[in-house]
Amino acid sequence: MKANVLYGLGDLRIADIDRPIPDAGEVLLRIGACGVCGSDIPRVFTKGTYRFPTVPGHEFAGRIVELGTGVDPALLNRKAAVFPLLPCRSCPYCEIGEFALCDNYDYMGSRRDGAFAEYIAAPVWNLVLAPDSLSFEELAMTEPAAVAVHALRQAGLDIGDSVLISGAGPIGLMLAYWSRAWGASRVMLADVDETKLAFANALGFADTFNPLQGSVADWAAGLTGGAGADVAIEGAGISASWENCLRAVRKLGRVVLMGNPAGGMALSQDGYWEMLRKQLTVRGTWNSAYAASPRSEWQLVVDSMASGRLDLKPLISHRCSLDEAFEALRMMRDRKQFFNKVMVLPSGNKV
Repeated sequence: MKANVLYGLGDLRIADIDRPIPDAGEVLLRIGACGVCGSDIPRVFTKGTYRFPTVPGHEFAGRIVELGTGVDPALLNRKAAVFPLLPCRSCPYCEIGEFALCDNYDYMGSRRDGAFAEYIAAPVWNLVLAPDSLSFEELAMTEPAAVAVHALRQAGLDIGDSVLISGAGPIGLMLAYWSRAWGASRVMLADVDETKLAFANALGFADTFNPLQGSVADWAAGLTGGAGADVAIEGAGISASWENCLRAVRKLGRVVLMGNPAGGMALSQDGYWEMLRKQLTVRGTWNSAYAASPRSEWQLVVDSMASGRLDLKPLISHRCSLDEAFEALRMMRDRKQFFNKVMVLPSGNKV
């Protein structure tokens, strides 16, 4: 099969490699779409994967085309999104169903081969089956959409809450979609990139602000009657964004740290005082909850898309083939043009 193989830092090449054979309890999927995550950029160009060579890509969906032994024949030809984390199932966190916190996990696209390829083998346990009415591109956004809803759950979002999201990238916009669907009274997006804010406006999110133009805290206070946001979610992974969130929430507000920092994070004395004096609740969030329904945020995403409550298709800005994927990643790294969610379509999205 064809695959984009990472042989070293910045050395991503199309290659012909062996098509995987599903083991017992596994299926083979022909990949319909694989989203490019922001973490794929440093993984390909600066940080690397856990071994070379590796096929990157962990936000993906496909059609089941082959079954390993012991797999229900009814799964053949079904569409599915795939949870890319393979937990050890024996550590204390796996025992309580917190698989994203597993002490000894494996991971498709970084620790083992991922989905910048035509096919991938995956355990049945990792499949989230989906109706044919959903496109592969939609299903490939299940992973980041589950990350977004997990962050909102960490925040304890309630109907009528006002929400500030610092960072208007793909997951920030998914947070905005979820917040609106969850019953937030106001959804506010802050970002220093005017093209991202314009894109958010085009999606129907009118309350946007550029922190380079003034105080995020004053802006949020003006939109919330002076109190500040009930919830702030930090999605940029930089110190200034963290401080803005702490200052923009009301007393007894909640702040969730979600952004993946590229470097060190620092907190000023004034930012620390914000936490103390306003008695803020500050929580981290990591990955998503994947378990038997109804706890599975993955199933929640698929069900919400299938019912029409969650429409993520407008977030896709670019589509490319396997042959074009490396150039698309370089475009994202160099920010040569505006992008939001970039999709790699190994099979032309027709499988």
